[in-house]
Amino acid sequence: MTLLVLIGPTGVGKTELSLRLAERFGTCIVSADSRQLYADLKIGTAAPTPEQLSRVKHYFVGTLQLTDYYSAAQYEADVLKLLDTLRAQHEVVLLTGGSMMYVDAVCKGIDDIPTVDAETRALMLRKYETEGLDRLCAELRLLDPEYYRIVDLKNPKRVIHALEICYMTGQTYTSFRTRQTKPRPFRIVKIGLTRDREELYDRINRRVDQMMADGLLDEVRRVYLHKDYNSLNTVGYKELFKYLDGEWTLDFAVEKIKQNSRIYSRKQMTWFKRDSEIRWFHPDHEAEIMDYLRTVL
Repeated sequence: MTLLVLIGPTGVGKTELSLRLAERFGTCIVSADSRQLYADLKIGTAAPTPEQLSRVKHYFVGTLQLTDYYSAAQYEADVLKLLDTLRAQHEVVLLTGGSMMYVDAVCKGIDDIPTVDAETRALMLRKYETEGLDRLCAELRLLDPEYYRIVDLKNPKRVIHALEICYMTGQTYTSFRTRQTKPRPFRIVKIGLTRDREELYDRINRRVDQMMADGLLDEVRRVYLHKDYNSLNTVGYKELFKYLDGEWTLDFAVEKIKQNSRIYSRKQMTWFKRDSEIRWFHPDHEAEIMDYLRTVL
């Protein structure tokens, strides 16, 4: 079996092309989007529509509740188990999405880092809320100076998780990070989609406007009571929570969604471009993509 991986930044045009490729190969789609997993986040995550879901069988879309805890390690295990059953039905399976860690979890495997227990998670959340991110960064510098040098110190999720491991195990987070690619019982072919920055940014801005027209604000209102869950710590929701909290105007919140989406797209491209196995195409050059796939599949 071959796992065809279709990746690219948010707003580049993965969804429609993935549907057409899946139809051409008579196969299914495995989503690699860490937020489309949640059933209540349809608009803000640009989840496949009912019509799109009827065209091609999808997995890992709308399967979780907002209060469910889910990790990249669990995703890796669940997808590998699914692929083991799909290999009897399909010669090619399509994996698509923009969640970088989820893509790497399937293609390369992730380190066997211990699952954080609820008590440690609650402790670190309280420390973050009462002491702030700067204090946690200083603590990480003492407990794991090697990871401190490379982690995004503005990303509380990464800092907190590293400290959780330090607290729970008494070892550094770095000691669990082997970064070794695990063998997979299937071939992997990677297609990356890219556009000129100006073109991509325009698509992102227009997509945010369309989400608002489709009812994103109402969707955010419906999940407001769960706003402190990690599932909602994502672009599109956290900005509108600030509007609902009275901190921002609606126009400012929408502009921040556009800005943060553009920033996220740059982070995605930085991550993906480290992978020399990805063959890059413009999404509109479908004929070129198909010509290439004929030579490798």
